[in-house]
Amino acid sequence: MEEAAEEMKKLGSYGGKVRVLEWETEEAGAAEETMLLWGIQQPTLSKQNAFVSHSSLQLRLDACGHSLSILQSPSSLGKPGVTGAVMWDSGVVLGKFLEHAVDLGMLVLQGKKVIELGSGCGLVGCVAALLGAQVVLTDLPDRLKLLKKNVETNLRHGVRGSASVKELTWGDDPDNDLIEPLPDYVLGSDVIYSEGAVVDLLDTLQQLCGSQTTVFLSGELRNDTILEWFLEAAVKDFVVGRVDQSQWHPEYCSPRVVMYILVKK
Repeated sequence: MEEAAEEMKKLGSYGGKVRVLEWETEEAGAAEETMLLWGIQQPTLSKQNAFVSHSSLQLRLDACGHSLSILQSPSSLGKPGVTGAVMWDSGVVLGKFLEHAVDLGMLVLQGKKVIELGSGCGLVGCVAALLGAQVVLTDLPDRLKLLKKNVETNLRHGVRGSASVKELTWGDDPDNDLIEPLPDYVLGSDVIYSEGAVVDLLDTLQQLCGSQTTVFLSGELRNDTILEWFLEAAVKDFVVGRVDQSQWHPEYCSPRVVMYILVKK
């Protein structure tokens, strides 16, 4: 038990303790982490899409005293490479985690600059804005119409922070307003989905993150090889910690989802 306690540390601007991934070699450590996740959480045995429906045109969710209505485009889901047209459990989990962490005093988003990567339908960024953050929601050019619609629909009244939508292609140089000043937080849900995307995602994280930036990433446990690839590459430049499900919103936990915090080394 002593060894396990030593692994739990505070990381970045999050007040809770996370399980920091410290390995002798990146390759062996990443393989061990994915084996552990699939062994303990057994994602294939639990219900997929516990908090969302991909056949529905909208997702309703109560968050931060607001009733959010997130529009989806189920018909776009069949297009190659398009996953952002519908909500995934990992986005709901991350959004409700942020609300829960702020409620517990573990996280302060009021007045903080936040960039969301691969915003998709925009739920996570909308929640961050409701919690007081100055949020920039980003995605590829063909995803922005739906994203803007959801931001406009859900952030009309009683918003403590602000939200704007901007195009960002991972791997490209970000516009100056994204990095001057550097963000306090970077958020991403379901952004680890292919080896090519991992390379570009990490390149973008390198450009967006300073020493004071805290990254929260949540993802669906679909492909152990891709997650292993990501972790192996990420720990070269970032301290990575896994957030235990005991710290998530108690009503929004799923064995099919994992959440990490990253801070630049």
